[in-house]
Amino acid sequence: MEGYRAKVLIVDDDASARKILQSRLRVMNVQVLVASSGSEALEQIRQETPAVVLLDLQMPKMSGIDVLRSLKREGLEATVIVVTAHATIETAVEAMKEGAYDFITKPVDVKHLEIVLGKAFERESLRAQSRFLQTEMEGRLVQVVTENPAINNLLQLARRAASSSSTILILGESGTGKEVLARSIHRWSPRANYPFTVVNCVAIPDQLLESELFGHERGAFTGAHQLKRGKFEIADRGTVFLDEIAEVPASIQTKLLRVLQDHEFERVGGTRTIRTDIRVIAATNGDLERAMREGGFREDLYYRLNVVSLKLPPLRERKEDIPVLIEYFLRKYAGELKKPVKLLAPGTLDDLTAYHWPGNVRELENVIERAMVLSTGEQIGPEDLPPQVTAGPRRDTFREKEFHEAVKEFKRWAIQDALKRSHGNQTKAAEILGLQRTYLAKLIRLLEIKTVPSLAEQDRS
Repeated sequence: MEGYRAKVLIVDDDASARKILQSRLRVMNVQVLVASSGSEALEQIRQETPAVVLLDLQMPKMSGIDVLRSLKREGLEATVIVVTAHATIETAVEAMKEGAYDFITKPVDVKHLEIVLGKAFERESLRAQSRFLQTEMEGRLVQVVTENPAINNLLQLARRAASSSSTILILGESGTGKEVLARSIHRWSPRANYPFTVVNCVAIPDQLLESELFGHERGAFTGAHQLKRGKFEIADRGTVFLDEIAEVPASIQTKLLRVLQDHEFERVGGTRTIRTDIRVIAATNGDLERAMREGGFREDLYYRLNVVSLKLPPLRERKEDIPVLIEYFLRKYAGELKKPVKLLAPGTLDDLTAYHWPGNVRELENVIERAMVLSTGEQIGPEDLPPQVTAGPRRDTFREKEFHEAVKEFKRWAIQDALKRSHGNQTKAAEILGLQRTYLAKLIRLLEIKTVPSLAEQDRS
């Protein structure tokens, strides 16, 4: 048990009995907590979350059985070993029914205590691994797939950063694979056997985000019927991934900065400081520097997050990755759907490569999953793709055209696509294309492109 960082709580109303157990546990290199009553024990369990509780059954006011029932009622997790001088089959069975893990008698035999504690620590370790595996399964164990030199260089940098506990900030558009990269960093790190916990900061209402991150005490607010441990507490020794960090409200940014600097916080409604050993990886598709300049994001928090910065390029800037990503997703969904791996029919890859992929890798994955589900033939053809993917110009569209006519045809398609994406708003379409609004209007006239009024123009009319 050397080096094991578990907390063990001794609950006994007999001071001499507590001292004897304390002296024996200190030799075992564990952190020892004590409580002299059932109510004090419950408070210690709520606050300290010990891994193991050595619980005396015979105590005044609140017995050990009452403590076990309260733990079950409040949903508090602890491995409880009942310790009593009044050992009978009946009390042992009752304690086990109420959730006790094991049962030892007074006077405590040191060797027997070590064996029972060893099994209890092993149980706690297995439970931690189970939680870790569950989070990995929820993350579907995806990986970064690439043949792009810039991405490969970024992955090498990420591997080097993974060995430290420094905060990492991942930037990139939605769907570029920020969470996938964060999970990879966690797996490459010394924290790989501990939880990887995801918090989507934009998906949780502001009033609930603080409780989600830091937890809350029982009665802290209306509806807080029992103590809740937050993500920073649950993920101890693991990694917390804060997705869409730019959306964290100013009221929470101060507490978040303290966690990053000092690794400590208080639960909502609590006064006791809780320490945690975590590594934070944050991600955003927003412009944090702009938010900082405009006062929406704390400058000191930005610099604390931006220790190591990794920026994922959009899929349209790494077109060479489209074929390898397609192959990866085809194999993935063939396995999930229990279907043979399908090939792409001629022309399908041209459509997929020519498309601009505003939703990036996530959109590509959805398109391939859809094709695997809906296609009935042995190959996936253009007819199995969504209309927006096949609406773009195919390479063979230009092969028999004279150069200037092919360029004109491509300009026509690019402008029509931008108008479609901007819902007919020519100002926004010009921004998408990187053109002046007046020059776009001139091209629309020259190329005889039919337009429809935008929603804003319809409203004005």
